[in-house]
Formats: sequence, structure tokens, C-alpha cells
Amino acid sequence: MWELGAIPNDIIHLIEQNIEVTPNTKILDLACGKGAVSINLARAFGCKVKGIDLIPEFIDYAVTKALAYGLQDRCEFIVGDINESVLNENGYDIVILASVGDVLGNVLETLLKLKKTVRSRGYILIDDAYSKDDSNKVHHTRELWLKAFSDAGVRLVAEKKAEARVLKDINKYNQDRITQRAHELMKSYPDLVDLFAGYIESQQAECNELEGGNIISVTWLLQKDY
Repeated sequence: MWELGAIPNDIIHLIEQNIEVTPNTKILDLACGKGAVSINLARAFGCKVKGIDLIPEFIDYAVTKALAYGLQDRCEFIVGDINESVLNENGYDIVILASVGDVLGNVLETLLKLKKTVRSRGYILIDDAYSKDDSNKVHHTRELWLKAFSDAGVRLVAEKKAEARVLKDINKYNQDRITQRAHELMKSYPDLVDLFAGYIESQQAECNELEGGNIISVTWLLQKDY
């Protein structure tokens, strides 16, 4: 499941339509996972991408993929805590963060930290979701997101909502493989059957929520105001 998480094509589309990218463009991919977004961006634009993730096995996989695509000179992958990265990394043209959550704080705190990693008039790409109303305890409403953008001093340039059909296909593909792997692990670790079964159930519940119509998956393209 190399592309589990953000949809690379949506990010590529937003950049292609709104940002002039050159081989010298520098992109920072925070919580990059196995490097799918980073490598697809380097392939599409020939730009330089640095991916950072806390899990060493993910970074090892990303490095292997970059080599397989001949992009080892365009892609750099390192193991690191993105809470530290946002304090040390700066001067990028674009920073990307998928599934914001509360890793860097609340939405406003996250945006302010991301701003510090990009140059003046640089761009922030956030892949997440919003709720159509305030009944959801996990996802914020669109209104809250927009207020946070304004408070953080970033301008909403464009957005790309995930297409329902594409999202459903991706969810099915990922869930089938999660279920398959979980059952393999159940056989190896019978004392953890309940843990793996619970994970399958939680992932399916998340898929159902995303496909239910009240939660909108979206990629936001923002620009720093100075």
C-alpha cells in the first residue's frame, strides 16, 4: 500500500494548475510515509523533494522506491520527528502535510508552524477532510478551516475534493489489503487477534464515514501572505 494516505494525483493537479515549478523548486513532504507523494512529484516536475517520517521502515522503503525510479538525486528521505522538523526546516517553496490531526497542535498552531518552513509567498498543501456540520468530533467544519486560514495569515488559492468514485475505489483497495494482512498477522500472533480485528473494524468505519457524504476529503492549496 505505497500510496496509502494522500492522493498524489490531486496534489500534482493543484500544483500544476497554480504554481510554476522548476528543477530548482524545493518541496518539503512532512510525515511522508513510504514516499509516494514525494516520488510522484519528483517524477512529474523534476523538482527536489525532501521527505521526513518517524518510521524507519517507511523511509527505507521510500529510498528503495526512489532508486527504482532513478530519482535518488531528486528525492531525499530522512527519519525524523516532524515536530522538530518544523523548527529546523525553512526556505522551501512548498510544504506538504497529509492528515493534519493534532500532531503539530490544533489547526491554527499547525498552520503557523508550517508557515515557518516556506519562503515568503511560499505554498502550503494540506490533505485532510472537513465535516458538513459540527456533529463530528474528529473532523472540523469547513467554516473552522477557513477561519484558521485567515487567522494564520494564509490565502486559500485552490482546493481539490476527492471524487466519490475514486475515493471509494481507493478505500476498497486499501481495506482489502489491510484485512488480508491483518488475518496473516492473526495467524502469527493469535494472542493479538482482538487487536487486529479491532483495527480492521476501525478502518472500515473510517471508510464508511468518508463515503457517507457528511465528511468531505479535500486537498487545500494555501499561500503564505508575505
